[in-house]
Amino acid sequence: MNDNDCAATSRSLFAFSIFYGGMVCIAGVLGNKQVTLGPVSGIGDMLGVGALAVEAGIFPFLFLVITSSAVAELHGRPMANRLVTIGFVPLIASLILAAFVLALPAAEDMPAERLAAFDMMMGSTPRIWLAGIVAYGISQFLNVTIFSALKRREGGLLWLRAATASVLSQIVDTLLFITIAFYGVFPIGQLLVGQMLAKIVLSAVLVPPLVQLFVSLGRQLDARPGWE
Repeated sequence: MNDNDCAATSRSLFAFSIFYGGMVCIAGVLGNKQVTLGPVSGIGDMLGVGALAVEAGIFPFLFLVITSSAVAELHGRPMANRLVTIGFVPLIASLILAAFVLALPAAEDMPAERLAAFDMMMGSTPRIWLAGIVAYGISQFLNVTIFSALKRREGGLLWLRAATASVLSQIVDTLLFITIAFYGVFPIGQLLVGQMLAKIVLSAVLVPPLVQLFVSLGRQLDARPGWE
């Protein structure tokens, strides 16, 4: 890349793209742990779903929503859609690399408990991998579409556009992933309600201020002269 290419490249787009790729890859790893969201548990009890145990992968996925919304605000819908499209590269590459490493024989001196823990954490089924890819693509494109459409219609109110797009896209993400991954394996109704409720609350509470923060940070990065 020459100096002219660097000068023409947005600092915010460069930084957000790297961050976005990292969140795509880490989501599947963090998803191996279920966490209980205490403030939401009371609501879950009222709805008859008990304490809400959700997979921790929802946190990096929310950051994907936040980043793509910030890019759409700063650089337009086409660029945000391009970011989502490019996100398939690290997602699929990480899945292929994980499958390759799992297929390799372990070193003889590797402790058996560590190997079992690694296989359990990193191992998955093609059905779950497919669910992740489909849910990622559709929900992220939907988030960018809704966010951009509301911008044309509402103009301002960045926080409202961010919350609305995030809530709707995360509902779709939950429906797609859980249905594709687990339908027919076990009853998914309670899991759907719990995941959906958690994502709605987190989208409403966390996404608006963080999108505001990312947009502000992006504008500050782009206002800095040069790449020195």
